[in-house]
Amino acid sequence: MSESETNPRESDGATVDSDVGDREPMLLRLRGVSKNFGAVQALRHVDLDVPAGKVTALIGDNGAGKSTLIKAIAGIWELSSGEKWWLGNKMVSHTPKEASDLGIATVYQDLALCDNLDIVSNMYLGFEKTKSGVLDEVSMEVRTKETLRDLSVSTVQSVRQLVGSLSGGQRQAIAVARAVMRDAKLVIMDEPTAALGVTQTAQVLDLIRTLASKGIAVLVISHNLNDVFAVADRIAVMYLGTLVSSGPIESYDMSSAVDLITTGTSTRAA
Repeated sequence: MSESETNPRESDGATVDSDVGDREPMLLRLRGVSKNFGAVQALRHVDLDVPAGKVTALIGDNGAGKSTLIKAIAGIWELSSGEKWWLGNKMVSHTPKEASDLGIATVYQDLALCDNLDIVSNMYLGFEKTKSGVLDEVSMEVRTKETLRDLSVSTVQSVRQLVGSLSGGQRQAIAVARAVMRDAKLVIMDEPTAALGVTQTAQVLDLIRTLASKGIAVLVISHNLNDVFAVADRIAVMYLGTLVSSGPIESYDMSSAVDLITTGTSTRAA
């Protein structure tokens, strides 16, 4: 692992993604981000760059701060200190709705889908289209089919299927398609392949690649390093609330990633 590429350099006490600089269009920048819950410091001076059209894998052990970080990005947690920049503009503060309006979509592990509703209804839940005072079922169905087709989701038999009848991989696809349909520029995915079988996992990884190929940034939390190395363009490693390393996937191997996750340091070369 090249130290100049993957070991963060210091800037005002914060870790800086040293290999990105201004060479890639940066969708999201975090600088000096910290979050305290009373006496507990969950995040410590985190600097993170998320480029457009790339898959960034956020990895780390339980309690490393990954979930707190994505909730800060999604507007659920207000920062204790630090700055967030979106498309070059400093974000003073934002709520989950404001984050959604900017194009930041978060797909949590529970997916927030209603099993008793069909795919179309889930896609438009809270954003239903109307025509002459009634639901415009035709246009919603057409747009749902177009979105799934654009994302190469071909395993769904009908957009009128109840979501409760879908497999885990299909449910992930619907949750992601909903975000894309609402013009998401960054899709955050929290353990998207957890508890999925081999075939369903492959479908989700293909979906992540498709998102990146369309210029959408993906920030994915995963404990499965095989999945990470299969799909990610970049890695960011959290350890005890600190970003200890970040860089292109080529600068890491499985051993160095495990070292960073478990100890916060690595002397192994990729």
